[in-house]
Amino acid sequence: MLSQFTSPFKLARKGIMGMNQRNTGYIARYNPRKLYPLVDNKLKTKIIAQRDDVTIPALIGVVRTQHDIQSIIPLLHKHPGFVIKPAKGSGGKGILVITKQESGVFFKPSGAPAHEEDVKRHCSNILAGLFSLGGSPDVAVIEALIEFDSCFDGFSFEGVPDVRVIVFQGYPVMAMMRLSTAASDGKANLHQGAVGVGIDIGSGRALHAVQFDRPIEKHPDTDRPLKELVVPHWQRLLELASSCYEMSGMGYLGTDMVLDKSNGPMLLELNARPGLAIQIANGEGILPRLKLVEKIIAEGIERNPLERVEFSKTEFSR
Repeated sequence: MLSQFTSPFKLARKGIMGMNQRNTGYIARYNPRKLYPLVDNKLKTKIIAQRDDVTIPALIGVVRTQHDIQSIIPLLHKHPGFVIKPAKGSGGKGILVITKQESGVFFKPSGAPAHEEDVKRHCSNILAGLFSLGGSPDVAVIEALIEFDSCFDGFSFEGVPDVRVIVFQGYPVMAMMRLSTAASDGKANLHQGAVGVGIDIGSGRALHAVQFDRPIEKHPDTDRPLKELVVPHWQRLLELASSCYEMSGMGYLGTDMVLDKSNGPMLLELNARPGLAIQIANGEGILPRLKLVEKIIAEGIERNPLERVEFSKTEFSR
């Protein structure tokens, strides 16, 4: 597959969008700068999601000051699992996942222990801006742990898989599932070694999979064939992604969602600068889809989230 992406001519023929075109033609053009704080700050994203009744992981607490760190520990001991993340972090940096605790000791997905002092130090580093965009002071957001659906057994290793959907002007145009691996330390981040699986917009079925931008057929840790992957609740997930257009006001958006065993699709976070690797995971360029949506908008056609999803499922199905 990658052999096809070897020259500017071939890239253009495949409809591959490059970084400069993404930045100037879509992000700068369709994402108002004044709205960036709503997307770049995970705590603010949760607030607007709650306002619009968008399903999100439960908020356990927020650590805003060094003084708060000491008082948050007793609260954490009341939850068997939780996630601590920087509100202004990016690229999966600074996320601490705790899946269980025994005798006052927390444990990561890998089974490695994390003592109270480790958790306190992590929160302190978040407040200091170690993981935030631009290194600015931050707050630590603590969320309930997602219990991912058993249908994903064998597709993800020591972590919760998530679904990235690119939404343009409210239309879901391309999707992939990100599966954690031993290399990614249980995080669904492609740059850290997670597997990216292109997902058919029409059916929620796997199309093509890559790790470190190279095609693969099986999960590197579980050996399960990735072509067997089918995302449940696909219709609801797409509707949730589509509704994030009205919720955020962003025209070109990456929506990251998880599927909880009890609550179904949930919005994890939004991304105003979604990466381009989703094209490699799908084995197809995103530009023709974006151009089609631009044509619809130019014709003055307006649709609600459900109608936009149905259009996308028809036009972008493989």
